[in-house]
Amino acid sequence: MTSISSPTKIPAARFIATTLSATTAYGEMLLKDIPAEQFAHMPHEMMNHPAFCVGHLSIYPDRVIELLGRPDLVKRRDGYAELFSAGVACVDDAGRYPNKDELVTYYLDRYRVAEHVLSDVADEVLSGDNPAEGPFKEMLPTIGSVANFLLNNHHMAHLGQISAWRRAVGLKGVM
Repeated sequence: MTSISSPTKIPAARFIATTLSATTAYGEMLLKDIPAEQFAHMPHEMMNHPAFCVGHLSIYPDRVIELLGRPDLVKRRDGYAELFSAGVACVDDAGRYPNKDELVTYYLDRYRVAEHVLSDVADEVLSGDNPAEGPFKEMLPTIGSVANFLLNNHHMAHLGQISAWRRAVGLKGVM
Protein backbone atom coordinates (compact mmCIF):
# COMPACT_ATOMS: atom_id res chain seq x y z
CA MET A 1 0.00 0.00 0.00
CA THR A 2 1.36 3.40 -0.99
CA SER A 3 0.85 6.29 1.36
CA ILE A 4 0.51 9.86 0.28
CA SER A 5 2.57 12.29 2.27
CA SER A 6 1.52 15.81 3.05
CA PRO A 7 2.97 18.42 0.72
CA THR A 8 5.73 20.57 2.11
CA LYS A 9 4.45 24.02 3.02
CA ILE A 10 6.25 26.64 0.98
CA PRO A 11 6.42 30.12 2.55
CA ALA A 12 4.40 32.62 0.52
CA ALA A 13 7.39 34.99 0.38
CA ARG A 14 9.19 32.47 -1.82
CA PHE A 15 6.52 32.93 -4.52
CA ILE A 16 6.97 36.70 -4.41
CA ALA A 17 10.77 36.33 -4.50
CA THR A 18 10.71 33.93 -7.45
CA THR A 19 8.64 36.25 -9.61
CA LEU A 20 10.68 39.23 -8.42
CA SER A 21 13.86 37.52 -9.59
CA ALA A 22 12.38 36.98 -13.05
CA THR A 23 11.05 40.55 -13.19
CA THR A 24 14.40 42.05 -12.20
CA ALA A 25 16.20 39.89 -14.78
CA TYR A 26 13.78 41.17 -17.43
CA GLY A 27 14.48 44.74 -16.32
CA GLU A 28 18.21 44.15 -16.59
CA MET A 29 17.80 42.82 -20.14
CA LEU A 30 15.71 45.85 -21.13
CA LEU A 31 18.29 48.31 -19.81
CA LYS A 32 21.68 46.85 -20.67
CA ASP A 33 21.95 47.97 -24.32
CA ILE A 34 20.30 51.38 -24.05
CA PRO A 35 22.95 53.98 -24.84
CA ALA A 36 23.62 56.19 -21.82
CA GLU A 37 23.13 59.34 -23.90
CA GLN A 38 19.56 58.19 -24.77
CA PHE A 39 18.55 57.13 -21.26
CA ALA A 40 16.65 60.37 -20.54
CA HIS A 41 15.33 60.98 -24.08
CA MET A 42 11.59 61.29 -24.66
CA PRO A 43 10.66 60.30 -28.23
CA HIS A 44 7.10 61.46 -27.49
CA GLU A 45 5.91 64.03 -24.97
CA MET A 46 3.64 61.50 -23.25
CA MET A 47 6.25 58.71 -23.02
CA ASN A 48 8.31 58.29 -19.87
CA HIS A 49 11.98 57.61 -20.59
CA PRO A 50 14.04 54.84 -18.95
CA ALA A 51 15.81 57.23 -16.55
CA PHE A 52 12.48 58.23 -15.07
CA CYS A 53 11.01 54.72 -15.03
CA VAL A 54 14.08 53.19 -13.38
CA GLY A 55 14.38 56.01 -10.86
CA HIS A 56 10.68 55.70 -10.04
CA LEU A 57 10.92 51.94 -9.62
CA SER A 58 14.00 52.31 -7.40
CA ILE A 59 12.17 54.11 -4.61
CA TYR A 60 9.71 51.29 -3.87
CA PRO A 61 11.86 48.34 -2.72
CA ASP A 62 12.96 50.25 0.38
CA ARG A 63 9.32 50.81 1.33
CA VAL A 64 8.73 47.06 1.10
CA ILE A 65 11.98 46.24 2.93
CA GLU A 66 10.78 48.41 5.83
CA LEU A 67 7.36 46.73 5.86
CA LEU A 68 9.10 43.36 5.98
CA GLY A 69 10.88 44.41 9.17
CA ARG A 70 14.37 45.19 7.86
CA PRO A 71 14.80 48.99 8.09
CA ASP A 72 18.53 48.38 8.63
CA LEU A 73 18.83 47.46 4.92
CA VAL A 74 17.12 50.59 3.59
CA LYS A 75 19.38 52.86 1.49
CA ARG A 76 17.34 55.78 0.18
CA ARG A 77 19.05 58.16 -2.22
CA ASP A 78 18.81 61.89 -1.56
CA GLY A 79 16.66 63.65 -4.13
CA TYR A 80 15.11 60.51 -5.63
CA ALA A 81 11.69 61.02 -4.03
CA GLU A 82 11.54 64.57 -5.43
CA LEU A 83 12.52 63.39 -8.93
CA PHE A 84 10.69 60.09 -9.17
CA SER A 85 7.66 59.88 -6.86
CA ALA A 86 4.20 59.17 -8.26
CA GLY A 87 2.78 62.37 -9.70
CA VAL A 88 6.15 63.94 -10.58
CA ALA A 89 6.39 64.71 -14.29
CA CYS A 90 9.00 63.05 -16.48
CA VAL A 91 10.89 65.65 -18.52
CA ASP A 92 13.21 65.49 -21.53
CA ASP A 93 16.22 66.89 -19.68
CA ALA A 94 19.14 64.53 -19.15
CA GLY A 95 20.83 66.99 -16.78
CA ARG A 96 17.96 66.70 -14.33
CA TYR A 97 18.49 62.97 -13.70
CA PRO A 98 21.31 60.82 -12.35
CA ASN A 99 23.29 59.05 -15.07
CA LYS A 100 22.37 55.61 -16.42
CA ASP A 101 25.03 53.71 -14.46
CA GLU A 102 23.96 55.21 -11.13
CA LEU A 103 20.27 54.61 -11.80
CA VAL A 104 20.63 51.03 -13.04
CA THR A 105 23.07 50.04 -10.28
CA TYR A 106 20.76 51.41 -7.59
CA TYR A 107 17.67 49.85 -9.19
CA LEU A 108 19.25 46.38 -9.38
CA ASP A 109 20.68 46.62 -5.87
CA ARG A 110 17.39 47.61 -4.24
CA TYR A 111 15.38 44.84 -5.92
CA ARG A 112 18.04 42.23 -5.14
CA VAL A 113 18.08 43.29 -1.49
CA ALA A 114 14.28 43.01 -1.40
CA GLU A 115 14.54 39.52 -2.90
CA HIS A 116 17.11 38.57 -0.25
CA VAL A 117 14.87 39.90 2.54
CA LEU A 118 11.97 37.86 1.21
CA SER A 119 14.01 34.67 1.60
CA ASP A 120 13.60 34.96 5.37
CA VAL A 121 10.07 36.37 5.79
CA ALA A 122 7.46 34.35 7.64
CA ASP A 123 3.90 34.05 6.40
CA GLU A 124 2.76 35.79 9.58
CA VAL A 125 4.62 38.94 8.52
CA LEU A 126 3.03 38.88 5.06
CA SER A 127 -0.39 38.40 6.66
CA GLY A 128 0.06 41.55 8.75
CA ASP A 129 -2.04 44.64 8.10
CA ASN A 130 -0.87 47.19 5.55
CA PRO A 131 -0.15 50.26 7.73
CA ALA A 132 -1.18 52.69 4.94
CA GLU A 133 -4.50 54.48 5.01
CA GLY A 134 -7.15 55.11 2.40
CA PRO A 135 -7.45 53.54 -1.06
CA PHE A 136 -3.98 51.93 -1.00
CA LYS A 137 -4.92 49.97 2.12
CA GLU A 138 -8.33 49.12 0.70
CA MET A 139 -6.76 47.79 -2.50
CA LEU A 140 -3.86 46.02 -0.71
CA PRO A 141 -4.91 45.16 2.86
CA THR A 142 -1.89 43.06 3.86
CA ILE A 143 1.87 43.51 3.87
CA GLY A 144 2.12 40.53 1.52
CA SER A 145 -0.24 42.09 -1.01
CA VAL A 146 1.76 45.34 -0.87
CA ALA A 147 5.04 43.46 -1.34
CA ASN A 148 3.71 41.44 -4.25
CA PHE A 149 2.17 44.46 -5.95
CA LEU A 150 5.13 46.84 -5.57
CA LEU A 151 7.83 44.28 -6.32
CA ASN A 152 6.08 42.60 -9.25
CA ASN A 153 2.90 44.15 -10.68
CA HIS A 154 3.98 47.78 -10.37
CA HIS A 155 7.50 46.81 -11.39
CA MET A 156 6.33 45.06 -14.59
CA ALA A 157 3.97 47.91 -15.50
CA HIS A 158 6.89 50.34 -15.64
CA LEU A 159 9.16 47.84 -17.37
CA GLY A 160 6.44 47.66 -20.02
CA GLN A 161 6.87 51.41 -20.50
CA ILE A 162 10.58 50.85 -21.08
CA SER A 163 9.82 48.08 -23.56
CA ALA A 164 7.52 50.41 -25.51
CA TRP A 165 10.14 53.20 -25.30
CA ARG A 166 12.74 50.85 -26.80
CA ARG A 167 10.53 50.27 -29.85
CA ALA A 168 9.81 54.00 -30.18
CA VAL A 169 13.55 54.77 -30.40
CA GLY A 170 14.29 51.89 -32.77
CA LEU A 171 15.73 49.33 -30.34
CA LYS A 172 14.73 45.67 -30.59
CA GLY A 173 12.71 43.75 -28.06
CA VAL A 174 14.58 41.59 -25.58
CA MET A 175 12.32 38.53 -25.47
